[in-house]
Amino acid sequence: MPATEIAIEHRFCGPPASANGGYCAGLLAEQLSGPVEVTLRAPPPLEQPLQLEHDTDSARLLRGEQVIAEARPASLTLEPPPAPSFAEAQACVAHFAGWKAHVFPTCFVCGPERAEGDGLRIFPGPTADHGKVAAPFVPDRSLAGAGGSVRPALVWAALDCPGYFAAAGGEEAVLGRMTAEVVRLPAIDERCVVIGWSLGREGRKIFAGTALFDESGALLGSARQTWIALRPR
Repeated sequence: MPATEIAIEHRFCGPPASANGGYCAGLLAEQLSGPVEVTLRAPPPLEQPLQLEHDTDSARLLRGEQVIAEARPASLTLEPPPAPSFAEAQACVAHFAGWKAHVFPTCFVCGPERAEGDGLRIFPGPTADHGKVAAPFVPDRSLAGAGGSVRPALVWAALDCPGYFAAAGGEEAVLGRMTAEVVRLPAIDERCVVIGWSLGREGRKIFAGTALFDESGALLGSARQTWIALRPR
């Protein structure tokens, strides 16, 4: 496979010493087309040289001989619940569980300690019917790709953490697998809504769905996730 050397900037952390899982998965998904399944094999290190290999059918992220993540084209069958309005999503933020306690408060996506223009500051709280969590998302100019829209990897990041807050209930868990499809890249300063909902649990495996919508309720992207609950230390 052709390989490119990359390094994941500390800005894109999830846990303090490793990358946000959705962002890392999105880096691999950018190399492929259509729905993509990414499996994370090890915590993605920050500020270290990594090799990104890809062809038309697969992609891998490696540190030396260690496989950090693998990606392949996949199918995604998922029916997201209807999107709340932007105003309703704004109201959900007040009930974000991370205000009281947060496992990774500096997470690029959902960390309350990240400033505007630095993190995504997606703070999903339960909707009025408690069937899902929702939050507004308005991408700023620091997220722009070459064409002026949000980079695909950052859409994957936005689709990441709402699944945790919908399904993991504050338990310490990390993303193990994510299958996602980006239908349309949001524009900078576009008002969007992101939701997450539980898809059940099997032992330490926690399943969730997430979706990103524009302000009219049109689907921009969706994801199915498997989270892995960490063993007590």
